[in-house]
Amino acid sequence: MSESIVILTEEPLTGADVRNINSLREGTDAGLVVLVPADTERNLLVDFLENLSLLDVARAFRELGERGPNATEARAEASVALEASLAALRAAGAPVSGEVVEGDPVAALVAKVGQTGASQAVVVTRPHAISDTFHTDWANKAQHKLGLPVLHLYSGSGFIGDS
Repeated sequence: MSESIVILTEEPLTGADVRNINSLREGTDAGLVVLVPADTERNLLVDFLENLSLLDVARAFRELGERGPNATEARAEASVALEASLAALRAAGAPVSGEVVEGDPVAALVAKVGQTGASQAVVVTRPHAISDTFHTDWANKAQHKLGLPVLHLYSGSGFIGDS
């Protein structure tokens, strides 16, 4: 691969995500590297406020009492998301590899961009009202650390986040 694009996603890529990502490859032979974090850390206050901001009051209070996934569950969920994403990208004809990453997802993205010499980075997430508003989302953090433009896509929507 002469070029690569590193993708950090918190859930399986959808058809819309694959189309958007493949549009970045047009006219190049860029390979794709997908990273899915096995993230078990939760910030209850941020999750609560985010659900409230999305007017999902029932979910906000329900999730206050829930435990986050344990490490084994989180890794299994991340592996399923990775395999689904790799399959979707391969079906669209993209040369792709990927891995489940532990620890800080942004640090993993930055490290992989450095390893591969990637020309682009893409972050695919659900909308996160609090972190997106205060520019503490993965895309903003990665852009600050990389000095590269980081495309922030909202999963399944085709909408571009503000990073």
